[in-house]
Amino acid sequence: MSAPRRAAQGLLASRPSPDPPAAPLPAGVHALPVEVGAEAVLAVPPDREGPIPLLVFFHGAGGSADHGLRLVGRTAAERGVLVLATSSVAATWDLIAGGLGPDVAALDAALAETSARVAVGRVAVGGFSDGASYALSLGLANGELFDAVLAFSPGFAAPPGRQGRPRVWISHGVQDRVLPVERCGRRVSRDLSAAGHDVTYDEFDGGHVVTPELVATALDWWAAIP
Repeated sequence: MSAPRRAAQGLLASRPSPDPPAAPLPAGVHALPVEVGAEAVLAVPPDREGPIPLLVFFHGAGGSADHGLRLVGRTAAERGVLVLATSSVAATWDLIAGGLGPDVAALDAALAETSARVAVGRVAVGGFSDGASYALSLGLANGELFDAVLAFSPGFAAPPGRQGRPRVWISHGVQDRVLPVERCGRRVSRDLSAAGHDVTYDEFDGGHVVTPELVATALDWWAAIP
């Protein structure tokens, strides 16, 4: 299958490796070369040893790779988790903006760069708001790559296909006025559970936000998956 056709179907070809061919990146935040119009940053935690877990994280509408990293980076670093944050080419992710393709290709390129420079173990995908919807959609379509999806305040899940069966963690605030909890978080979690997915749903007293406590809960849940 050609790369453009694969991207249009939401399929990722790159697979991070526990044995990277190039010199490893030091701890810190590194910009990665990706498609024109997109950005990608990789945050490497300190004091790592051997293959380490990787969280791919998508920002909300109007955000950026740096914004996505700010939401989860500190808590992930404390837990020894790599974070790969990419930006959408348009104001939001291609699935929502008109059709899969450019953002999938940019992510594939960023994953390839990551696999060349860092020893990676397990991989999860996550996001906030539109990014959470995108994470659910790409995560379910690429379940052979991602073993878990961490969705903070998603609006929907629209996978173009399904591979594997990654576990799903969803959080949503009962006071969310951007994506109301009843027609978003609750509906999405019910629909995924009905489709046979292992879903953990965490509803909290708050609005359309990601807090460090929620990030810690999600990462600890992921770490506990056998």
